[in-house]
Amino acid sequence: MTELASLPATRTAYDAIAPVYAERFSDSLRDVPLERALLSAFAELVQAGGDGEVGDLGCGPGYVTAHLRGLGLRAFGVDASPAMIGLAREAHPGVRFEVGSTAALGLADGALGGVLSRWSLIHTLPAEVPAVLDEFARVLAPGGHLLLSLAATDGPEHETQSYDHAVTTAYRWSPDRLAALLAERGLRESARTVIEPRPTDKRQFRTLHLLARKA
Repeated sequence: MTELASLPATRTAYDAIAPVYAERFSDSLRDVPLERALLSAFAELVQAGGDGEVGDLGCGPGYVTAHLRGLGLRAFGVDASPAMIGLAREAHPGVRFEVGSTAALGLADGALGGVLSRWSLIHTLPAEVPAVLDEFARVLAPGGHLLLSLAATDGPEHETQSYDHAVTTAYRWSPDRLAALLAERGLRESARTVIEPRPTDKRQFRTLHLLARKA
């Protein structure tokens, strides 16, 4: 496994809280209808393009991987935390889950029809994100789709902004900056959705969902 500088602390922190995390967020998709709709659209696009395998990269305890399977995708999960992967395998025994690094997936070039990165980039140092995006682009087949989800910055004047996170330091990204990094890797933006926070949300950050297609 390739070790990003930010990975050891993140892995250790998530190993320590894995059971609590899995219990707290197991039904987190229930209250986000727009995100469920985006995941459904992502599934339809992948299926229309040939129904290749889909990697849920940074899958945590696997509930979103299982959701993708329920949408008809041949999805599997990868996470750096062995504790998270153990919980995912226990909860979803019919689904493949692997311990691994998003910067070195051990997959053949063009192996995947789709990549989901749902909040899996937030703890990666901004300087390391291009290397992870290189890997996403490498494993996607031509015509494959990528869906990225993470917190957005307050405005275009901020490429990234750090924020305190219960686990470890996290980062928000400018939608335009992230789209530009994808374009440099042959991943053309198809759509973006920026969702405003609800008054009851703990963090008053906008949420970015960025869909891109490999040329």
